[in-house]
Amino acid sequence: MSVVQLLSIMLGGALGAISRYLLSNLVYGWFGRDFPYGTLSVNIIGSFLMGLLTVFFLHKSNIDPALKLGLLVGFLGALTTFSTFSLDTLQLIHEGALIRAMLNVLISVVVCVAAVWFGMITAKQF
Repeated sequence: MSVVQLLSIMLGGALGAISRYLLSNLVYGWFGRDFPYGTLSVNIIGSFLMGLLTVFFLHKSNIDPALKLGLLVGFLGALTTFSTFSLDTLQLIHEGALIRAMLNVLISVVVCVAAVWFGMITAKQF
């Protein structure tokens, strides 16, 4: 792995982390914090973008590998928040909100997998 590729991942990661923070707080401002709406939102958006960009990059082989790594590993890796999802779910369980915890697991897994699929389908239209 080259220094350029590592720097691309680092820059993408920084931008993804900032984007996660801003987007999730925006969503929490709209819907409140009684359910992990912000975490769920960034996971759905990140999953969609992962599917979209993966298909796009497969058909556009002339794109710089450093850019691919920066976007997929760096930006989307920092944007999506599966570790935060896990912590949010555990917190709901500790609060005794088992139905909301299970709802968070179900929606996160099913909708994020569907978002990757939808992203791939969308990319194939171009």
